Amino acid sequence: MSRLAVRKTYKLFIGGAFPRSESGRSYAVTSPDGDFLANAARASRKDARDAVVAARKAFPGWSGATAYNRGQILYRVAEMLEGRRAQLAGELGLGRAEALASVDAAVDRLVWYAGWSDKIAAVRGTANPVAGPYFNLSSPEPTGVVAVVAPADPLLGLVSVVAPVIVTGNTCVVVASEPSPLAAITFAEVLATSDLPGGVINILTGRQAELAPWLAAHMDVNALDLTGVRDADLALRCEQEAAGNLKRVLRPVPEPADWAADPGLTRMTRFLETKTVWHPLGV
Repeated sequence: MSRLAVRKTYKLFIGGAFPRSESGRSYAVTSPDGDFLANAARASRKDARDAVVAARKAFPGWSGATAYNRGQILYRVAEMLEGRRAQLAGELGLGRAEALASVDAAVDRLVWYAGWSDKIAAVRGTANPVAGPYFNLSSPEPTGVVAVVAPADPLLGLVSVVAPVIVTGNTCVVVASEPSPLAAITFAEVLATSDLPGGVINILTGRQAELAPWLAAHMDVNALDLTGVRDADLALRCEQEAAGNLKRVLRPVPEPADWAADPGLTRMTRFLETKTVWHPLGV
């Protein structure tokens, strides 16, 4: 007698846990050839609110951790991702060799950002010359809660937009690739079994058009990354909604983006604020 395989249930990732959508909705995920792969949870606005609450709750502890500690945790995530290499390669919808190369690139990207964790402040901070008996020092600080619309690339693209947000001390709510969300939830399982505190990264699956404007308008979201938004009208609507509390907005990038290219520092510095302190000399 042949046994029935235990089919994986793809849920949301909020506050370090894996809840189903409170709406009970799901949607079918298919391969590039149209074959059914799985049902993914279709997150609602209530799920998005819960994710923002979790991200805000995690922010003080994560932003208050040392940069070295954040780097260690990102490196641990890379280790755990390496251990899921074969599973993730099977969920990317690519040829075997191409899929494995994509997973390897995602691991390398995490290690790269982990190395920058305790260096970005030295690069972006400065001692400012002033005319007076004062020290004048500028240093970068995290913006807060960042809402991210992930690009179509289901793993390397996802890692490339999430890692620079959290390595500098921000927390985030991510809307995964709408047509290819499965790898994002397996990546969430990697996060849940690493040392990353719950709520630092929250991953939602579902419709961009439903979730992105809601997150853009949320008054407890401090910044918005629209990298994965391909619809010009939706991107414009999100930017307009984000104006309510003066969010920092990173606009969509042209597709197809080369996620394997050198990422540079732009994504890290985009979600940093600069704090300048004056201190009298000799005190």
